Amino acid sequence: MKYDKNGALLECSLPGVPCKSGKVRDVFDFGDSLLMVVTDRISAFDVILPSGVPGKGRVLNSLSLFWMEFLGVPNHLLTADPAEYPAAAKPFAADLEGRSMLVKKVPMLPVECIARGYLTGSGWKEYREKGTVNGQKLREGYENASRLDEVLFTPTTKAEIGDHDEAIDYAAVEKLVGAGTAKLLKDATVGLYSRAAEHAAKRGIIIADTKFEFGLAQDGSLVLADEVLTPDSSRFWPVASYATGKNPPSLDKQFVRDWLDESGFNRQPPGPVLPDDVIAKTREIYFKAYADLSGRSLD
Repeated sequence: MKYDKNGALLECSLPGVPCKSGKVRDVFDFGDSLLMVVTDRISAFDVILPSGVPGKGRVLNSLSLFWMEFLGVPNHLLTADPAEYPAAAKPFAADLEGRSMLVKKVPMLPVECIARGYLTGSGWKEYREKGTVNGQKLREGYENASRLDEVLFTPTTKAEIGDHDEAIDYAAVEKLVGAGTAKLLKDATVGLYSRAAEHAAKRGIIIADTKFEFGLAQDGSLVLADEVLTPDSSRFWPVASYATGKNPPSLDKQFVRDWLDESGFNRQPPGPVLPDDVIAKTREIYFKAYADLSGRSLD
């Protein structure tokens, strides 16, 4: 295991087990199952930063587990108990505890399924320029951070590390996965977002948007996979500080993105080392997101 000076887990290793590293997760292949280990790495603008955020992996893993339980739809989880992991992983149980899960290996669909309940980010930029979001025409009169009249399904491609996801329209999704599966993806994305947003609102949090990923079961039904409604894959806005016309304060990695922009980062690798105070504030934001949404504490 590789940790940085602040105790952030940057890299996980299981000798003899094939591994594929993503921006944040190290995924180990055990044949018919995968061990997903959530490191403390942080990425922004598709660039993996050299600094980690201690405990961030525990937040992402724990929040995904919370939402899988809450939503109650078919998902890829087998167990999050290291005592039940394959033998090769058990010597590293202390490092894996709280930041990993063993999942079923399912064929993943090549679409990032994004639900937008509020107009912000790249959606707001496109709306200002063209009056559309992902090519979907919207009415006039929206402001930045406005609640949309209806939840939008705004899918993107799934890019390799270092590349950027590209927005695609619904017709492109149908070409990629077929009309039947495209409808399943849209309905599931909007439905899961709406249920989660209703829960979050009761906890004082607005889910502005989020990303889901799905695999396919043998019978053609969807399997919820990867991370679920985490600060890495969502925009979380505290209700108390929400206002339209500007980007509301958020409980996600927008704080890091803003710092990078203010520092003059050109959004190309390599990324800069984050100052200790930025790391500490980011950690605080992630842990608060988990506590507010789940009603639980990791500390």
